[in-house]
Amino acid sequence: MEPTSSSSSLRWKILRKALLRRSDSESQAGINRITRKATKGFNLIPCEVVDSPPESDNSREACVCYTIPIPSSPKLYLTQRVDNCSDLNDFEISNRYNIDNTGLVCQWPSEEVLAYFCKSQPDRFRGKKVIELGSGYGLAGLVIAAATEASEVVISDGNPQVVNYIKRNIESNSMAFSSTSVKAMELHWNQPDLSEFTNTFDLIVASDCTFFKEFHNQLARIIKMLLKAKEPSEALFFSPKRGDSLEMFLKEIEDIGLHYVLTENYDAQVWECHETLVKGDESWPNYEKNHCYPLLIQITNHH
Repeated sequence: MEPTSSSSSLRWKILRKALLRRSDSESQAGINRITRKATKGFNLIPCEVVDSPPESDNSREACVCYTIPIPSSPKLYLTQRVDNCSDLNDFEISNRYNIDNTGLVCQWPSEEVLAYFCKSQPDRFRGKKVIELGSGYGLAGLVIAAATEASEVVISDGNPQVVNYIKRNIESNSMAFSSTSVKAMELHWNQPDLSEFTNTFDLIVASDCTFFKEFHNQLARIIKMLLKAKEPSEALFFSPKRGDSLEMFLKEIEDIGLHYVLTENYDAQVWECHETLVKGDESWPNYEKNHCYPLLIQITNHH
């Protein structure tokens, strides 16, 4: 990313695109660096738009049915914004809380990869306390709650509008969670007092949370604060390199005393999708590894 392109200016370019629903050559390069959003992403979790929920007559919203690809195929129903449907109020709230607005823009491909990976590893989550950071509409957290027998799943975001969607989505899918406790939480990474949650989680999960460099230090700090200190615990992050942003985040991780392992090929199905897209696929015409393919980062307190 050029030094002159601040993350705030790129956020406003996303706003401009969402409001005007058109783009010009001057802004397109910057927008693509952030979004590069495919209509179907990696297409790992089948989904289809179903009718808008009865309680909503909001044309900006849709109910999307996700079918978890495991035996007996549990379905999750998520109310979310129609892609590219933002308004000025969204960005006023974003500025007021000093948060980015990307959780409202769409369901991001890295979130789908995170959800797919987690449902494939139920033993990793069984009986564990889990928190998802920067979760957007909460797909991964809901999949963990529905498919892994975790004891508790907290689905968090710093944007109060997004947290409202998470609460609705938890309520809509409550029958899918069996004995797992599931709750939404408004969580800002720079919150000074998190004593209630200090060293309480076995697992932290997150997707595509490392792009904005101004949040790196806060994110590293909150990972260290939330993970259990004396028992085995880990954070699973899925993030594309996106220029040097991931590299700079990993430096923050090391500086704060945490350790990480970076894995490129972590799932055969995801890797196969990636290789197909790299060769050229009309479902994701501007796919590019550095900006689109999420790497797996496993972060721990101990070597």
